[in-house]
Amino acid sequence: MIYQPDQMDQAYQTFLKAYPAYQNTLALDDLRATQYHRLDEQGQVYLDYTGGSLYADSQLTAHMDILRRGVFGNPHSSNPTSMAATQLDEHARRYVLEYFNASPDEYVCIFTHNASAALKLVGESYPFEAGDRYILTFDNHNSVNGIREFARAKGAEAIYVPVVPPDLRIDEARLRVLLNETKSGQKTLFAYPAQSNFSGVQHSLEWIDEAHAKGWDVLVDFAAFAPTNRVDLSRWKPDFIDLSFYKICGFPTGIGCLIARKTALAKLRRPWFAGGTITMASVQGDGYYLAEGEAGFEDGTINYLNIPAVEIGLKHIEATGIETIHERVMCLTGWMIEQLMSLRHSNGKPLIRLYGPVETEMRGGTVTINLFDPNGQYFNFREVEAEANLHNISLRTGCFCNPGAGEIMNNLSEADMRECFRNEERMTFEQFLMVMDGRATGAVRISLGVASNFADVYRFMTFAAGYVDRQAETAGELMTAERH
Repeated sequence: MIYQPDQMDQAYQTFLKAYPAYQNTLALDDLRATQYHRLDEQGQVYLDYTGGSLYADSQLTAHMDILRRGVFGNPHSSNPTSMAATQLDEHARRYVLEYFNASPDEYVCIFTHNASAALKLVGESYPFEAGDRYILTFDNHNSVNGIREFARAKGAEAIYVPVVPPDLRIDEARLRVLLNETKSGQKTLFAYPAQSNFSGVQHSLEWIDEAHAKGWDVLVDFAAFAPTNRVDLSRWKPDFIDLSFYKICGFPTGIGCLIARKTALAKLRRPWFAGGTITMASVQGDGYYLAEGEAGFEDGTINYLNIPAVEIGLKHIEATGIETIHERVMCLTGWMIEQLMSLRHSNGKPLIRLYGPVETEMRGGTVTINLFDPNGQYFNFREVEAEANLHNISLRTGCFCNPGAGEIMNNLSEADMRECFRNEERMTFEQFLMVMDGRATGAVRISLGVASNFADVYRFMTFAAGYVDRQAETAGELMTAERH
């Protein structure tokens, strides 16, 4: 296919024939025109929804109306303005549980700064001891990887389950072997992402029940999954769930949550206390009583003026329809992957290498690639991003805080990576490139979401097709020429 602006309408009609379900999502075009119109007014192609979603105009209006009408004080009091803030924040807390279909009899919602802060709460408080085990998958976000440091500091063992190229799905046989290796009295925590923020792979939620049946506590990272998929905690019941709300509804930033089963929360042992987390503390008595439930985990003053915006944002997504968003994203993702895989140089060599599943089954709208020239030399991802910037295309490059998937993608061995940490001195990036020895050091990630449309994907395909028959060493020169 030749990607030219004047041929987009024809391409769209062909797309509709291949993906007729897309027509069930046309209401999102009206939503984009009214609530996300700034995209088209500025000519922006936003393809970084896994990095963060976009907010609707109505979310800002509703939130500002609340702030204009009310007088709200710090919730840690019983004066009128404090109680007004408490009422709004507690209503939002209840709605978060309602949105994810989590019974308040079984789950609590703990507000945090983001998903990483939620994961840190689990890591620092999980009662690991010598002989305990922490199992996690290769393709976790670094905030899940970081929990291993808490586990190891307490004498527990951290074990990774590998992903298998080319789809980068988990080695389920190895996972089940590890889940079966438990001992009486051993505390065990299993952590994995519902959707990889690197490859878009969606891992089986059936693993939750399987692990529970063998005595494991289960942490599922829903940060990349929740923006375009239904999370039903009445059907799937992990012990710990982390989320960042800006990834779901764009605004507010700086607020996430840990949704925890009450039975699992009771196992945690906080290593310290802070303002707002205790019912009583004494300097001379040298003691304290931690508050029960979520209050014991919300350090200091919660972000009380922005928390009401969480409920506004989630209600916007609910009104839009998460299933409608999912349908649109998967139609666009399927077409984009097909088109990317069809791009070839004149010598027949493929332009694109995809890291993750080609099919749309059990995958999300996150697509990670690298581009290669006719001789098989890869286009530096930083140069690709810089050139995309010139076309007002926002995508993301690097390894996306997911080193395990990146290491598998680049065929890096354990020996390769241990070399990076052989000396006490911090390795520079230039030294790291020597270890890589010409291999790709990152990738290009395109991700779709609530306001994505066919024109966005077509414009990206026009951009990507511009690399056909180009030489990698000239990419920077061509980019410089376009600036002038």
